[in-house]
Amino acid sequence: MKKFINDPNKVVDEMAEGFAIAHSDKVRLLTEARVIARKDAPVKGKVGVVTGGGSGHKPAFIGYTGKGMVDAVAIGEIFTSPPANAFYHAFKAADGGNGVACLYGNYAGDVMNVDMAVEMADADGITVKQVIANDDVPSAPKGSEDKRRGVAGEILMWKIGGAKADKGGNLDEVIAAAKKAIDNTRSMGVGLSPCIIPAVGKPNFTLGENEMEVGIGHHGEPGIKKMEIKPADEIAQMAADIILPDLPFNTGDDVCVLISGLGSTPLMELYILYRRFGKILSDKGINIYKSYVGNYFTSLEMAGATFTVMKLDDELKELLDHPADAVHFKQL
Repeated sequence: MKKFINDPNKVVDEMAEGFAIAHSDKVRLLTEARVIARKDAPVKGKVGVVTGGGSGHKPAFIGYTGKGMVDAVAIGEIFTSPPANAFYHAFKAADGGNGVACLYGNYAGDVMNVDMAVEMADADGITVKQVIANDDVPSAPKGSEDKRRGVAGEILMWKIGGAKADKGGNLDEVIAAAKKAIDNTRSMGVGLSPCIIPAVGKPNFTLGENEMEVGIGHHGEPGIKKMEIKPADEIAQMAADIILPDLPFNTGDDVCVLISGLGSTPLMELYILYRRFGKILSDKGINIYKSYVGNYFTSLEMAGATFTVMKLDDELKELLDHPADAVHFKQL
């Protein structure tokens, strides 16, 4: 294992400290719990937007802290839910008096700890409402969407919910916008190699030299199948064949496309995937209104990519276009 670390058991704390120092103009690290918050949070009168999750997905989750995105982020250990106390302190840090929207992924530990934190916040008079992302198509069949994981589509949910809050929406309006975003979003991932959790020191799963995993999760969860690695164009076609029928996405739809690397895939290869994926949508008469290509939601040094598509209406377009000034997401 070759990594730039000190103690494998302290990587998350040292990362959080380094992040807060590097971006001290925008964020602060709370002393009460492992939470990154906007430097100016809470913003009086604005609905607070909170998320949280396990570490190892940088720039998710803390990289999306900032104006027009999220106000506070609860930080967990590598691939592990933050404790309820961290979510609770994130709610307190974000609450500007008009309630808090907690927008996070569908993982059992996160759901349990958020529910506990909501009860703690309620005892303090802080109203918290939730939207749980479930955009990962391969993780459960159609009809069982409530069992699907949240993956890179969470970024678009934070963008939409954060914009609605920044524009002065009330708590119910922020929740409704975030739910509309994730309900209209579908994703799937393809993995080419495993990653190494520092405290474990070895790969968290195995793939043969010429194998790929279709539908892989962001923690290395098994996908639909392992198969011989295919050319980029075939992988893009496979992703489209899984994602597009599920909503479904139809001729005439306007969409946002996000292709995120999983950690060690070069940006060059992501654009090769986008080249074909965009052409598939265009050929189907689906209009790409906005695109994001880069490392938005990773899995340590895993090689691979996640494909995400969100269907847009006029409200979602307006919120998607709204300015954002988060640490790792800037949009004028």
